[in-house]
Amino acid sequence: MTAGTEHTHHLRLKETQMNLGADPCTSSENEDFEGQLREAQQQLEVLQHQREQLERQKCEMDELNQRKEEFINGQIELTERLSGSVTTIDRELFELRQELEDLEQTRQSFAAHLIRIEKVEPEGWQRESFATELSRALCMLEQAEEEFNSAVTHFAGGRTRGIFGNPSSGSKLRGGAGGGFGANFRSGLAYNLPLLVLGTLALLILLYK
Repeated sequence: MTAGTEHTHHLRLKETQMNLGADPCTSSENEDFEGQLREAQQQLEVLQHQREQLERQKCEMDELNQRKEEFINGQIELTERLSGSVTTIDRELFELRQELEDLEQTRQSFAAHLIRIEKVEPEGWQRESFATELSRALCMLEQAEEEFNSAVTHFAGGRTRGIFGNPSSGSKLRGGAGGGFGANFRSGLAYNLPLLVLGTLALLILLYK
């Protein structure tokens, strides 16, 4: 073998050795790049997941804030309505209690008048005291009727106005002003006529005993 041939063969061996030595490095670099690419993709997926999670949290927070606003508006509105209703109820209860107290006092007064009136027995009046007893009885009836009509007027604007009926026509006639003597006379006669009849009957009973 000549010297030139040996030299060429020696160069080819070195080139082959160099090529064999370069392949592992290139493969390692490719693997590193692929690993970095996979890692970057994983990080991107994590970031995407975090972004989606943040968007969901933002939507949930927006919904909570909206519900909070609805609660605050409802709280203000209902507080005003309840406060007004409580004030109105308190006023109504106060008026009801006051009216009940007035009714109780009126009932006691009416019951006392009723007992006194029912105890009057014209048949038992003596002839000597007949006029006095009759005047006393008429005065008793007049006082009872005046108090009755006063109660009707007092409760006219209340819830219990219907339980008293209407004031008697006799009281209205007596209460009218500017009627003159004739009007007052007719009013007194219309009011006292039943009592006069009752007194006359009692007098007749006494005389014919």
